[in-house]
Amino acid sequence: MWNIGSKGIHYLQKLNAANVPAALIENGQNRVIDASLTLIRERAKLKGELVRALGGAKASASLLGVPLGHNSSFLQGPAFAPPRIREAIWCGSTNSTTEEGKELNDPRVLTDVGDVPVQEIRDCGIDDDRLMKIITDSVKLVMEEDPLRPLVLGGDHSISFPVVRAVSEKLGGPVDILHLDAHPDIYDAFEGNKYSHASPFARIMEGGYARRLLQVGIRSINIEGREQGKRFGVEQYEMRTFSRDRHFLENLKLGEGVKGVYISLDVDCLDPAFAPGVSHIEPGGLSFRDVLNILHNLQADVVAADVVEFNPQRDTVDGMTAMVAAKLVRELTAKISK
Repeated sequence: MWNIGSKGIHYLQKLNAANVPAALIENGQNRVIDASLTLIRERAKLKGELVRALGGAKASASLLGVPLGHNSSFLQGPAFAPPRIREAIWCGSTNSTTEEGKELNDPRVLTDVGDVPVQEIRDCGIDDDRLMKIITDSVKLVMEEDPLRPLVLGGDHSISFPVVRAVSEKLGGPVDILHLDAHPDIYDAFEGNKYSHASPFARIMEGGYARRLLQVGIRSINIEGREQGKRFGVEQYEMRTFSRDRHFLENLKLGEGVKGVYISLDVDCLDPAFAPGVSHIEPGGLSFRDVLNILHNLQADVVAADVVEFNPQRDTVDGMTAMVAAKLVRELTAKISK
């Protein structure tokens, strides 16, 4: 995936070397950006109008795919996840009702505004600073269509930074974040990449976009991860103490005094017995029911969420992890919609 994405950048570099006017390239890039945002804007507007016309919804989850994988430090397969998750949601192997009784076929519960065309944008030579802004702007476009709330399908975990930034800026203040993951993803700049999938929460905390950050399921953390956690006041709950922490984590109350709660769910928070299709397999994780208990019992106004790091290229032949990711999306939908 990285090789594919880098071709466009290298091509643009060759054009620059060939003395093609920079203004010509920049104008073309801007047209692609405008077209990308226009597609998200118009789809969100249509879905928002539909939900408002039906009436009765105070909040409605809306899927937004961000098929980005090039900021992964190991494998780039998460870029292919959004369509696989959607396919699993609607494959027909189960009914469309969540465990809490929400009906996914009702647009007041769930809509879909499509994907940010990450690969097409990168193919035009657009760098990550601008790409992250495009993702932020796309999320804001969804949020402009009340009562839509973004439920973002990754993609690697680097997408959480621009998404949380959008939510915080749009709502006018910080949020509380519940982050379920095997890793804290809070390196200052992993392997020199400030947008690495191992660094989004450093960017989020630096920017003041979160008041509290609770990290649950951690079982692969080094000295830097702990030091960064202390620097930013992160509440880190490691799997080695989960049996002691379980009651607290299954009865969380978050979001009081801030703009709401954001949930970031890395599929590798789960033990690989439940979700083998991830890039970084870390044994000793949460069970699927552990995760659902945390989500179901959470007392919070969930304003947005993401599901990240599902890697279809490492999934089982029968798509087990795709179904797991889809179930997580379904239950997050129930938590968001009201």
